[in-house]
Amino acid sequence: MLTSKERAYLRGLANELRTIFQVGKGDISENLIDQVNGALDTRELIKLRVLETSGLTAREAAAEISDATGSEVVQVIGTRFVLYRESKALPKEKRIQMKVK
Repeated sequence: MLTSKERAYLRGLANELRTIFQVGKGDISENLIDQVNGALDTRELIKLRVLETSGLTAREAAAEISDATGSEVVQVIGTRFVLYRESKALPKEKRIQMKVK
């Protein structure tokens, strides 16, 4: 569980991120979950977007994907949301260092 300071730090890092996945009319498939898991293993922090054709809101999609991947929802703004999961695959020096006190 992220603290509010950790969440704020990650939100700051997420500002620079590009959206790498979109949830569309196919909604959330097993393939999307696999791709998100892979991205979380290599990046830890990712940004996703829900298209208008999806039957889900960004908050619903974020909750469903975070449950399926064991990640945490950092923020939801409009149609975009950010997920975080600490990677066990990355060496410690390549992981996001939580610089909060």
